[in-house]
Amino acid sequence: MTDDLRAKLQSHALQTLESLAAAGVQQLPRPVPGQSLSATTSPAEPAMTDAIAPEIPAPESVSPAPEPAVSVAEAAVSAASTLEVLREEVAACSLCHELASTRTQTVFGVGNPQARLCFLGEAPGGDEDRLGEPFVGKAGQLLNRILGACQLEREDVYILNVLKCRPPGNRNPTPSEAQNCRKFLDRQLQLIQPEFICCLGAVAAQNLLNTETSIGRLRGSFHEYQGIKVLCTYHPAYLLRNPSAKKDTWDDMKLLMREMGTPVG
Repeated sequence: MTDDLRAKLQSHALQTLESLAAAGVQQLPRPVPGQSLSATTSPAEPAMTDAIAPEIPAPESVSPAPEPAVSVAEAAVSAASTLEVLREEVAACSLCHELASTRTQTVFGVGNPQARLCFLGEAPGGDEDRLGEPFVGKAGQLLNRILGACQLEREDVYILNVLKCRPPGNRNPTPSEAQNCRKFLDRQLQLIQPEFICCLGAVAAQNLLNTETSIGRLRGSFHEYQGIKVLCTYHPAYLLRNPSAKKDTWDDMKLLMREMGTPVG
């Protein structure tokens, strides 16, 4: 076979393979002795062999792989029309098996449903789980004093948590638990429509703002969540263990009150 004939045959074979690939053929039948390639290759023929498949290029137009399925908890914010309907949804939730099986009750939130200011904590503790109301233990008593210093009552604000169930042993919420509860938290805030949110502690701040920045760096300035001004400060439980941080928290509260147009101190 001359070089010229070999080149023509190679060119013809390449054109045939490209035409088959464009038609969607990805494998070729094992050739039968005495038959030409063009006589044995038809897109409709099912008899194919994997041995030849790697030699055929895939068509240029390939449908993209489907995106991973999104879990129900991540799919959307709750469509509850009122806080009471949302409260019932929360009470019936069992997405977090451990929390649902160990809780006494869910802890939804308390306060003025039209509040300008919401206080957001991380999760209920033992007292909250028992009574069904957020911030009613020692940390809650300190929060009441902070509110009083700002010339506010609990009834003037709305108090809620990232999680609506107590984690066993008062441990921090896991990322999956926070995600499962997020559709309730987001809807709760949509229904209240506050102008300001004060995040109490790193867990609340990092979950709401979707950040890993420390509370020490987050505090002292305003952030934004869906058009709402967010101030972050230390959790009252932290202040009970570290009284020296109370001055920083008071500075944060004065900043917040000034921004709200009701300066104190």
